[in-house]
Amino acid sequence: MPEIFVFPEFITSTLGFAVYLLGARLTREVAFLREFNIPEPVTGGLIASTCFAIYAALSGQSLHFEVAARDYLLVLFFAGIGLNARLSDLLLGGRVLLLLLVLTLGTILIQNVVGIAGAQLFGLPAQTGVLFGSASLIGGHGTAIAWSPNVAEVTGFASAPELGVAMATLGLIAASLIGGPVAKYLISRHNLSPSRPDDGDVVGVAYEDERDGLEITHVSLMRVMLALHLAIILGYAMHGVLQQLGLMLPLFVPCLISGIILANLRPILAPKIPSVARTPSLAIVSEFALGTFLAISLMTMDFSTLSEAGWAIVVTLVVQTAATIALVIVILFYALGRNYTAAVLAAGFAGFSLGATPTAIANMTAVTKRYGPAPIAFVVLPLVSAFFVDIANAVVIQTIVNF
Repeated sequence: MPEIFVFPEFITSTLGFAVYLLGARLTREVAFLREFNIPEPVTGGLIASTCFAIYAALSGQSLHFEVAARDYLLVLFFAGIGLNARLSDLLLGGRVLLLLLVLTLGTILIQNVVGIAGAQLFGLPAQTGVLFGSASLIGGHGTAIAWSPNVAEVTGFASAPELGVAMATLGLIAASLIGGPVAKYLISRHNLSPSRPDDGDVVGVAYEDERDGLEITHVSLMRVMLALHLAIILGYAMHGVLQQLGLMLPLFVPCLISGIILANLRPILAPKIPSVARTPSLAIVSEFALGTFLAISLMTMDFSTLSEAGWAIVVTLVVQTAATIALVIVILFYALGRNYTAAVLAAGFAGFSLGATPTAIANMTAVTKRYGPAPIAFVVLPLVSAFFVDIANAVVIQTIVNF
């Protein structure tokens, strides 16, 4: 059994900062990365994870990272998205939300059809197709880990857990790399631009109206952190209630909702308290949280799980990636109105349908930092990818596994 080397929390976080800065430096120096909107933490994270994998293979050590700080950064970021959300944006995004729900269900079905075909092509039980499909891709590592024992029990395929994790890992990499180029293609081909170019976004440098507090100071940052922590506290309370009701959702979802509630109740209940929404200070904190989270997530990926997958997962993932690109360019973009927000959502949808919600947000962030804000996209997509996906995915996976 290989020796396990554990990176404590503090060292993991420190490496995360260094990895992000490496990616940022490379993005500044390499025109290709800028041109195709590859997120900075993706570049640095993939380089770091490759180096760690090589070291582990040569030394015989198994590397483990403590990542509690990473999880804190995730809820911090999504609370920030909630604080930035205007009720008017949510109302305007109602049609977009409904269309994304329908497209998400269609994606789940397509991924499992492709997954089952891939499994049978390589002589594996048909039920393992969910691990080649939506359980690992649109579901991510968590869903793959949760369902793989059921697949192993039904099929007798003992390597189901390794297969699920490997597919989810490669899917996350693919999701990180295709979102930016897809958006660039759509924006350039259709000559798109933001409908409200002076509007503030979750990250970026443009903000709404001029008012006191736009400068970044220790006071403004403290005010932002207080608002974020209040949203997170409310999110924890909401999460506990939802669990008691039997509704299992990631913690970042109630934190996002609580941020929306606090932001839209503040003008009514506490109009004299300065707003932190769409300010430079909140943008800085949000970008820091997301960038560090993604850098840590990617640098800690365990490539050793890929050795169990073989050609079956590689071939199937290529087909899944091609199908996703075709879906977002040919169907999603046109269904959502062929506008700038639709192009940003195409990058995000590619990110979460093959990877995870943070990957989707990172893709959209890279696009909006270059071309301009799309505030509706940052609110609508996380609601779809969190609320709807887990429920719909569970129903489809259960049906296939028990068929």
